[in-house]
Amino acid sequence: MTRATAVRAVLAVAVLLVSVYITLTMSPRLGLDLQGGTRIVLQARDTATVEADRETTDRTLEVLRQRIDSLGVSEPTLTRSGEDRIIVELPDVQDPRQATEVIGRTAQLTFHAVEGEGTDQPEKKTPSPDTDRLTLPDEQGRLLALGEPRLSGAGVEDAKAAFDAQGGAGWAVSLEFRKGAGQDWKKLTGEAACHPAGDDRRRVAIVLDEKVISSPQVDPSVGCGAGLPSGATQITGSFSADEARDLALLIKGGALPVPVEIVEQRTVGPTLGAAAIDASAQAALIGAAATALFITVVYRLFGALAAVALGAYGVISYAALVALGVTLTLPGLAGFVLAIGMAVDANVLVFERAREECADRPKRSLRSALTTGFQKAWSAVADSNATTLIAAGLLFFLGSGPVKGFGVTLAIGVAASMFSALVIARALTEIAANSRFVSDYRGVNGIGRPGAVRTWLVRKDPKLFRKSARWLLVSAALVAVALAGIVVRGVDLGVEFTGGRLVEYSTSRPVDVETARDSIAAAGFGDAEVTTAGDGDLSVRTGKLDNDGEHALRTALAEEGGETTKVRDELIGPSLGDELRRNALIALGVAVAVQLAYLAVRFRWTFAVASVGAMVHDVVLVVGAFAWLGRPVDGIFLAALLTVIGYSVNDSVVVFDRVRELWGANRRTPLDTIARRAVLQTVPRTVNTGMGALFILVALAVLGGDSLADFALALLIGIVVGTWSSVFTAVPGALALERSAKAPPPPAPGKGKGTSRGKARAARRDPLDNGARV
Repeated sequence: MTRATAVRAVLAVAVLLVSVYITLTMSPRLGLDLQGGTRIVLQARDTATVEADRETTDRTLEVLRQRIDSLGVSEPTLTRSGEDRIIVELPDVQDPRQATEVIGRTAQLTFHAVEGEGTDQPEKKTPSPDTDRLTLPDEQGRLLALGEPRLSGAGVEDAKAAFDAQGGAGWAVSLEFRKGAGQDWKKLTGEAACHPAGDDRRRVAIVLDEKVISSPQVDPSVGCGAGLPSGATQITGSFSADEARDLALLIKGGALPVPVEIVEQRTVGPTLGAAAIDASAQAALIGAAATALFITVVYRLFGALAAVALGAYGVISYAALVALGVTLTLPGLAGFVLAIGMAVDANVLVFERAREECADRPKRSLRSALTTGFQKAWSAVADSNATTLIAAGLLFFLGSGPVKGFGVTLAIGVAASMFSALVIARALTEIAANSRFVSDYRGVNGIGRPGAVRTWLVRKDPKLFRKSARWLLVSAALVAVALAGIVVRGVDLGVEFTGGRLVEYSTSRPVDVETARDSIAAAGFGDAEVTTAGDGDLSVRTGKLDNDGEHALRTALAEEGGETTKVRDELIGPSLGDELRRNALIALGVAVAVQLAYLAVRFRWTFAVASVGAMVHDVVLVVGAFAWLGRPVDGIFLAALLTVIGYSVNDSVVVFDRVRELWGANRRTPLDTIARRAVLQTVPRTVNTGMGALFILVALAVLGGDSLADFALALLIGIVVGTWSSVFTAVPGALALERSAKAPPPPAPGKGKGTSRGKARAARRDPLDNGARV
């Protein structure tokens, strides 16, 4: 065992041990679409006097946090998104009517005189019909009897948290009032100052939404009737920095309420999330087992070792998701499962390269062939994974909601697959290659002899590109069929892109679509579209529908179907629907531009344009197939489409990487001959990698249910057409462009700019040859 192999083995064991520890001791953070609950996206709106910027949105968020805490929801999450949006996540909340009512209420900040200790129960905090007096608990829970409101939050000019180092008061909150309100505040504090120090009546209560957020005593230095002027008011009380800032935000937020509008609302039942997790786990196990069996059959012992590395990949990527605190969403879960099938790509590239080395130099040692395989496959591995990372980055930065989770899991999967292939699998195969038995019996190791598919292709040597234009005509015909579907059938945009509401219900008694449609129409929802979903569930799609309307719709269904449970609920405002549709087009445009720029840097411009052309061809075919099938196009479909883009470019990169290598070494050979050889040499890799992904996707399509079926279907179509286009669209396109290009062939390997002859010889030297001669 060499030192490098030992280092890889130790590193692999260390990472695996840490990953297993994390897996056994930490739990994943599930998104609401997996654990069940409600997610609400709020859009802050400008008013005549207040702009909905980052600062005012933060104040609104703090006010909303106090309100939602009063609902008793377990572990609610509120975060600001961008400059003027607030995301509210309410786990286990299935009926969001109360929450949306509380969220939509205008902030009520009032200032009261304290009349003494309260006597009512804490629950009795609603004012009586004939008075505005309240009985509320203070910050310590003591009941206080409050007088009528003396001024409102509209009178607050500003509230700031500051550290009073000079006076020794520590953190405090300074208040400034508007002109008229300042006089009211001075009068209120002057009246309170007439009572002795320590008396509850010397306090002033600041109330936000019927909750006392502060009830300070008027300082003993303030005389009876004198009161506190606006600019000299300071609330102290052993605050921490965070407490002082929160109090200032609450007071100022009540003074400057920013109206909010619900632009998105999603509710997922707990059974749907649990079913998705179970289905994804089954698909992962079945798909991974089929993938492991396939590569073991194809690559024998080394394939079995790659299967062990594949299992290690699953543990490492899962541990990374948990350790980084990534919220696992339904698309993210699908991405994690899909990455298992794509993780064998690097191993397949290496093994096919090693097979070539063994075939070209039969007397070469197995270890030497394997090492050269890793070296020569590195360029294709790096480029193909870079294109997938670009797609993952676009999903994260341009996607919305749960789709971002797919981008994160895909990126983590790429990094983990690189580690498992280049560290774990390499350590295992190098250790095995040192065995005399494995090295001598070439049929056992799996790379000592060329594969059956490649042997057959080399023997037949089909003249694929003698008339390359015919393949472009076939691709053009397929694109025409897809465009016809888009024009004739139209694209069924999901509610995420059109706005509206989509609710899925499960009923205790079977209800057919016509009966459900009649019941809903009789309840006043005649424009609702009713279809079947899942195992006998009903899906109802409408335009504008508020939560009270949804409750009435559910009640109407319950009359026919008995107990009716909401399985899934999606509400998208029209403005957000337009924005998401626009962002989807931007994401696709940016994907094309970024991939083109990357490929133009790494390859010739002709190769880059041909690859991007094939990618656009794949996108059109997938969209057209969904148009002909009448399947919805939504955010998850967009995630699948961007993944198809990465996969399509990935396949083209592998082919063009081989074209570049062969053309540089045989500069006088016609390019169509070079292209034919490159395709024949890379077909085994393309097929074997595609099979790994297909096993996973078929399992997801069969077991994943409606929530994952369309995602898997889009990727299945994309992988099939991507495999086709990388050979029969990208390569003929590059040949056509090269006929009109005047650029010379690429330099021979080791003879690039600035490379000496000595370095060229070193590049061709056997990796295990130290150069010594006698």
